[in-house]
Amino acid sequence: MAEGQIALVTGAGSGIGKAVATALVQDGWHTVFTGRRLDKLEEAASAAISSGSGKALPIACDVSKSDEVDRLFQRIKSEFGRLDLLFNNAGMGYKSTTIDEIPVEVWHDVVGVNLTGSFLCARGAFSMMRHQAPMGGRIINNGSISAYAPRPGSVPYTVTKHAITGLTKTLALDGRPFDIACGQIDIGNALTEMAAPMTKGVPQANGDIAVEAVMDVGRVSDAVRHMASLPLDANVLFMTVMATKMPFVGRG
Repeated sequence: MAEGQIALVTGAGSGIGKAVATALVQDGWHTVFTGRRLDKLEEAASAAISSGSGKALPIACDVSKSDEVDRLFQRIKSEFGRLDLLFNNAGMGYKSTTIDEIPVEVWHDVVGVNLTGSFLCARGAFSMMRHQAPMGGRIINNGSISAYAPRPGSVPYTVTKHAITGLTKTLALDGRPFDIACGQIDIGNALTEMAAPMTKGVPQANGDIAVEAVMDVGRVSDAVRHMASLPLDANVLFMTVMATKMPFVGRG
């Protein structure tokens, strides 16, 4: 079981990351909560410890910066000696905007967190998992339904999420000789602060503004728990967890 195993969750100060990191602590994982804001991480970690058997260690890190990510993994190695799970979750979006009106700096910010950050953290985790004894571990990337079908005006976010799918497939292949499993969870309309606008109305492909169905974020943490609980000889390569009635399947 998870007792004593080591997990890292990025973007763990709020939303999906916080929910998943908390669930892992509850299941006995010693879990590193990382993100940009130490105060949010400390608050989340403290709450998780009170309800779980695992340890919770908050470490501030901007995942888009390679030096900070290197220090993060050095700290994990010094504190725990190994890493068994990475939930590569940190991400950001931008308001619905056509490509010609998206500032270039916004593109760099979104790519920096969603794609470069995922690469840097996967790189650090892969290296630890490859060289530790016993060898191996699991990387779970947070993709998105946008990895399959974009929303209007979502170029930076959608491009990065398509790229995450390529990262997942490549790591699932490259990890085989080292007992490193890699899978992806694609989430649709989990009710977090980021998804709150869905409850008031968001742009649709036909130009309408419509309220969309949402689901409790706990459904996501349950799904990641399942993926993380599998032995390393089995892998959920892709899982889609979505609000049942959200517009995605078919024409809406």
